[in-house]
Amino acid sequence: MENRKEPFDKRAFQSQIPAEDIPRIDLYIDQVIQLFETGFAESKRNNEEKILTKTMINNYAKGKLFYPPHNKKYSRNHIMLISLIYQMKSVLSINDIKQVLDGINEKAGQKGMDLQPFYESYLHLQKGNVESFAKELERQEEGVAKQMHEAGEMKEFDRVLLIASLVHTSNLYKRAAEKLLDEMNERVNS
Repeated sequence: MENRKEPFDKRAFQSQIPAEDIPRIDLYIDQVIQLFETGFAESKRNNEEKILTKTMINNYAKGKLFYPPHNKKYSRNHIMLISLIYQMKSVLSINDIKQVLDGINEKAGQKGMDLQPFYESYLHLQKGNVESFAKELERQEEGVAKQMHEAGEMKEFDRVLLIASLVHTSNLYKRAAEKLLDEMNERVNS
């Protein structure tokens, strides 16, 4: 796999909104969108991609993925929840996300629980995940290079093989998350 563009730019995978960057005042929807556009700018696939839109936020609110904003303003807790939703939406369904966040929403909305310690733990784990991913990606690239070397005339398919391998790995993680969600639901419903 020599003479190729590096597929992994850590900045794209480390995009996040640190807790200290979340204003201590409530924000209007346009301000929330701007915060996300800035915080996740490196993760965009192209310049036309929108990280977050008013429609998305309104749909999350209608779907009760987070507790209702107060006077059309979003608190720090809302922003932390929206950040989690943003990360989960590419893998889990809206209903699954709602189920995952129900308990957190209840405590944050009704009891005024500060989500910052939870959110900072999440960001810390996310940083470790990026480091692990970089190592795993390198391992998979080496495996593809070995397979393609052994295949001889099929070297032009190295990218296809790497993509297929990464998609498979992604599916494994998705299934593991879904299994944990199902177990969580079984405990709640029993």
